[in-house]
Amino acid sequence: MEHAANAASNPALTVSLALAAGLIAQAVAHHARLPGIVLLLAAGALLGPDVLNIVRPDTLGSALSHLVGFAVAVILFEGGLNLDLKRLQRGSRTIRRLITLGSLITAVGGALAARSILGWEWRPSILFGTLVIVTGPTVIGPLVRRIRLKKNLQTILEGEGVLIDPVGAIIAVVALDVALHPTFDSLALGVLGVAASLGIGSLLGLAGGWLVGRLLKFENFIPEGLENVFALSIVLALFHISNLLQAESGIAAVTVAGVVVGNTKARVTRDLMEFKEQLTVMFIGMLFVVLAADVRFEQLRELGVPGLLTVAALMFVVRPVGVILCSWGGTLNLRERVFLSWIAPRGIVAAAVASFFALELDRAGLSGGTEIRAMVFLVIAVTVTLQGLTGGPLASLLKVRRPTDNGWAILGANDLGLAVGRALRDGGEDVTFLDSNADASHAAEAEDFPIVFGNALEETTLLRAGIEGLEGVIGMTLNEEVNLFFATKARNEFKVKRCFATLHLRDGHITEAMIHEAGVGVMFGGHQDVRLWESCLRRELGVIERWKYEGEDALVPAAGGLVPEALHNILLPMIRLNRGRLSPVDETTPVRPGDVITFLCFRERRDDAVEWLTGSGWTEEVAAAKPETESTPEVAKR
Repeated sequence: MEHAANAASNPALTVSLALAAGLIAQAVAHHARLPGIVLLLAAGALLGPDVLNIVRPDTLGSALSHLVGFAVAVILFEGGLNLDLKRLQRGSRTIRRLITLGSLITAVGGALAARSILGWEWRPSILFGTLVIVTGPTVIGPLVRRIRLKKNLQTILEGEGVLIDPVGAIIAVVALDVALHPTFDSLALGVLGVAASLGIGSLLGLAGGWLVGRLLKFENFIPEGLENVFALSIVLALFHISNLLQAESGIAAVTVAGVVVGNTKARVTRDLMEFKEQLTVMFIGMLFVVLAADVRFEQLRELGVPGLLTVAALMFVVRPVGVILCSWGGTLNLRERVFLSWIAPRGIVAAAVASFFALELDRAGLSGGTEIRAMVFLVIAVTVTLQGLTGGPLASLLKVRRPTDNGWAILGANDLGLAVGRALRDGGEDVTFLDSNADASHAAEAEDFPIVFGNALEETTLLRAGIEGLEGVIGMTLNEEVNLFFATKARNEFKVKRCFATLHLRDGHITEAMIHEAGVGVMFGGHQDVRLWESCLRRELGVIERWKYEGEDALVPAAGGLVPEALHNILLPMIRLNRGRLSPVDETTPVRPGDVITFLCFRERRDDAVEWLTGSGWTEEVAAAKPETESTPEVAKR
């Protein structure tokens, strides 16, 4: 028994069990389609002192605050990495208001709610108000991707979630310092401290992010394979150096550094994003389990009905008022404002700062710390659960989801894949690329295509690409097994209706019969010499043209596809436009009078291709066929 008691008091056991429990809880939540934080909170409560008593945060002592600091630094840096500045500009006005005016409204509203409903003194009420300023980027990101929100709403929510964290956390910590030393001078210094922390942190973040981005661009400076840990070490050093120069400025520094690095065209930026995402999942799981275990059931019960009413005031009064004022005069319609008013879940930063508050108030001999922490955890549990479970149905009711069966995902941002992507985009389709190659990803980004970096056979990568609800997917890599697995996974697990896979020369391992058995179409209508067409495009030996079929009878593809076998290395049919609808050309694509096909043609043999086309009832289209909503048609590439 004594040995077991000593083991339970081991801080290493607490950390290791929290890590394991956090990842297990998130895995279960993923399969159960539940918000991960809900099960993380439950795991912390179950393993904590009130039940099993095997995760004991008290054994960590002062190390807990250092552990939280390291984790928050990685989490906020990862959040900044995923912010696309080009997309952020679209909702910049509303985002700016939400993180400035919105922060003030939330802080005042939260303080008034705690004062009037809970009956707290002004000091804990104000501290609580500052704590609930932050939202939860690690909750909002997966939520909006799963719901498939309209792009403008997704951009606003993700931008607010990442940028408001450093603002809210700094305001909260400065407010704590003022609360511990309540004088007029400390209040004045506190206001200046917020500006100083944000300013110094942002400047250091810009410098640190620029340095990391520049060093990652040099291929020979950092040994291959060490790029991720190099960036991680710099980020952690930046966090603590910034805090040393100006209290609590490290939060702003790592967030800004993440934004800078994420928007730098470095060769390993996408790989870095994937690495940091995995670290974030690990840290979030561990922190929520440890911090939840530190909250006692009795503390939550003491909050009772007034505690729930306070959460309701935040959700149904404070947040809507903030959104209405912050979006006034903007481009959001009423339905979008209603949805934005509902989604504001709190996450790990609120929990971490609340635990820090409880510790500091206890050290100062002041009451209210445990109550504030319990109240913040109640806010987290209620907002994450309710908004996570109802976000999808509410988005459907308000019609703020992106249309289903719309858009395409292409695996493989190689030259041929980009050519197909351009043809689809020229016809008005949304196209997203997936690739695990940094150079290919940068090539897609250079042409303003959305790109998801990672293993496209992993579910998390597919979810980041928003594959649910797409019209179709195309596997375009040089590995035909991967193409088939990708298309099959999209069809079977995500119910994507139109799936295509590219096959190479006839000596490959994948046959057309295997493709058909999987319910997948053969891109281009049959086996193709993909490497030849890649080389053709890379050396600028190919031209892309659109031809309209004006024959009297429909053309039915023969064995090998739409184009005669003699022209297989000369003319490649890619996309068909039929009655305003685009679709990839596969082995079953019929061509009816009036259809337009986008061809890739080998320039030096174009005369042979033209001879067959004109002799078979085709006429060349000079302008690209675009939807009527487009104002200026794009001239076909020659």
